Amino acid sequence: MENKTVTGIIVAAGNSTRFGQGKNKNLFEVNAKPIISYSIEIFNKNSKIKDIILVIKPDEKEYFKGIVKNINLSKEIKYVAGGSTRMESVYNALMTTTSDIVIIHDGARPRIKEEYIDKCLNEMQEYKGTTVAVKSKDTIKICDDNGIVKETTKRANTYLIQTPQCFERETLLSLHEKFKGDEEITDDCMVLEKGGYKIKVVEGDYTNIKVTTFDDLHLVE
Repeated sequence: MENKTVTGIIVAAGNSTRFGQGKNKNLFEVNAKPIISYSIEIFNKNSKIKDIILVIKPDEKEYFKGIVKNINLSKEIKYVAGGSTRMESVYNALMTTTSDIVIIHDGARPRIKEEYIDKCLNEMQEYKGTTVAVKSKDTIKICDDNGIVKETTKRANTYLIQTPQCFERETLLSLHEKFKGDEEITDDCMVLEKGGYKIKVVEGDYTNIKVTTFDDLHLVE
């Protein structure tokens, strides 16, 4: 990691459909502070990150700029227009930076800790991609399209994937271009998996939840 530059990418351009409040969930407040603020503050605090890209909807830019104005930033922050899918949004961000490493985070995970960033970056000495995750507490069944169980995973080896996720930018960018439009891809780790790369999992914790529904706000509080 020595002499390698790192850009933090925070994705906040989703439709918040399941949140159901007719408003981007990243703009809602938790304990008198917008959800997105927590992630920006942690990225800004980490000494290994040189700058931050905030991926947003263009028509919400003024809202986010107003939030950022109230944060005591020591790093440059850029605003990038999100796409129609998460994959497109991340691709747009990758095209906006020349850093060696990118660390990507869901803006709707306000419980991020700085140690997650450090753990992911430390593993980048050996891997092209790393992610924060927690072991599943429950037994996971793999089913077919009709809801019939096909197999059961080994619980000790089954992880629930979170963010942040960290990648070598050139590798991730080239694979985004190769698998562009693949609707099966749900996160950036899967992009590397399809490219034949190993992903290193680092332990997070169960408080690092993603705000998906309105009820999740109470859990985060």
